[in-house]
Amino acid sequence: MSQARVRRVADRIKETVALLLDTRVKDPRLGFVTITEVRITGDLREATVFYTVLGDDDKRDSTKAALESAKGMLRSEVGKALGIRHTPSLQFLLDGIPENAIHISEVLRTAQERDQELQNIAKAGKYAAGEDPYRHKERDESNQASS
Repeated sequence: MSQARVRRVADRIKETVALLLDTRVKDPRLGFVTITEVRITGDLREATVFYTVLGDDDKRDSTKAALESAKGMLRSEVGKALGIRHTPSLQFLLDGIPENAIHISEVLRTAQERDQELQNIAKAGKYAAGEDPYRHKERDESNQASS
């Protein structure tokens, strides 16, 4: 099976599931869901649907339960929309990318703050062995000439 076809089917599943969650699934447990990505096996038998939920852990848990409850209806509708011989099974996974991005941003901000602190310390610092303890070629040559 061509990669282009697999990608087209995955995109179609993503669009269909997002539309169905918006229009057909009326479960009150379902939070504000965004379908971020769909990955499908090369034989088009299994699709993994990645999603994010706006809210806290309770909202994520209730949304997961709502998605599991609606999985049969969603798979049936995806099969109708795709029109292929075998409708892929759907697996829903919470996408950790937004949380990871927030964590990475916090780590980078902390690193920048520490770098700034070190720069400030370095500006105010003094050499332990005098003003400039390092050898300089010009100074060494002039000391040898005068000896």
